Amino acid sequence: MKGYWNRPDETARALRADAEGRIWFHTGDIGAMDADGFTRIVQRKKDMIIVDGFNVYPSEVEAILYTHPAVRLAAVIGIPDAYHGETVKACVAFKPGATATSDELIAFCRTSLTDYKLPRTVEIRDTLPMSAVGKILYRVLRDEHAASTGAEHAPMPTTPS
Repeated sequence: MKGYWNRPDETARALRADAEGRIWFHTGDIGAMDADGFTRIVQRKKDMIIVDGFNVYPSEVEAILYTHPAVRLAAVIGIPDAYHGETVKACVAFKPGATATSDELIAFCRTSLTDYKLPRTVEIRDTLPMSAVGKILYRVLRDEHAASTGAEHAPMPTTPS
């Protein structure tokens, strides 16, 4: 790939040279390698939440929420906070017939997560916005939060990966 058509700004963000002059394509994905050398994509960098300067990966918090017996769907987003920069907000939908309170879900997360990764807000919903292929639409959740608070949602930072 030589670049994005008529998008030099995007090309400069995505295609960068290392110290030896080799060009690398930065996808914005965060990966992990297991003990056998296999890699997997675990998160999009732009979805990372920064609380008091610490990185919080939504997938880590969601993985804990999915272990709760009542949770059918979970999505974690960062919401603007004047003191912390961002705080963690969880949006959950329950399995049929299951219930839990926001406080119960936060207490459940507390057993597995450090304090700055804990959801400060849990929004209980009937369902979560999904794409045609069944992926949760995080942008919609962020936009809905911004609309409900009357605050304009700032665009996600575009730090290089």
